[in-house]
Amino acid sequence: MASFCAKCGAALSTGEQFCTSCGAAAVAPAIPAAAQPIGVPAKSGGNAVKIILIIVAVVVGLGILGLGVAGYAVYRVSRAIHVNGPGGQVTMETPEGKITANPSETFTASDLGTDLYPGAQSTRGGMRMQLPTGSMVTAVFLTSDSKQQVIDFYKSKLGSAASVMEISDRAMISINKGQQESIVVTITTNSSQDNGKTRITIMHTISTKAS
Repeated sequence: MASFCAKCGAALSTGEQFCTSCGAAAVAPAIPAAAQPIGVPAKSGGNAVKIILIIVAVVVGLGILGLGVAGYAVYRVSRAIHVNGPGGQVTMETPEGKITANPSETFTASDLGTDLYPGAQSTRGGMRMQLPTGSMVTAVFLTSDSKQQVIDFYKSKLGSAASVMEISDRAMISINKGQQESIVVTITTNSSQDNGKTRITIMHTISTKAS
């Protein structure tokens, strides 16, 4: 391949070390980028590939670890829940205590801390919790009486110290009996549910934790 002197521009023969015109040292021509060997990856490119592979491995590893933790949690919950008897009672044992839900269980006025609404029928949603810090009983009832009739009944039973809050089709009456006991009565009406009946939910909480 022909070359020329970088100083005077005279043509140089192949293999000449010095220019025959000016005596300057001959400089080897640069190899065009297109003439570089194909298929030899640059060093920086190889490092980038290694980094990408390491990142992918870490992400995959964390994903597998997350799935393992979630699976273990589901396993623990499934081991803690027991369904007993034809009535469908559900019992959950936790480190903090026991939770039971039985659709056929009946709750008394003593359980709920207040009188049951006259003629109301018990329905699904009742629950009893026993914890080291106390207990909570929740019961649900249905009545054909209006929401206002139920509100008036529980206002008279819980007394003037009770707090009453009404929002559209929902009302909540609550009272604290000292620092260890509370009662919350929620009254709701929804024409599209419960066949138009009024739903009464009573939650009675007793704390055994020292105040």
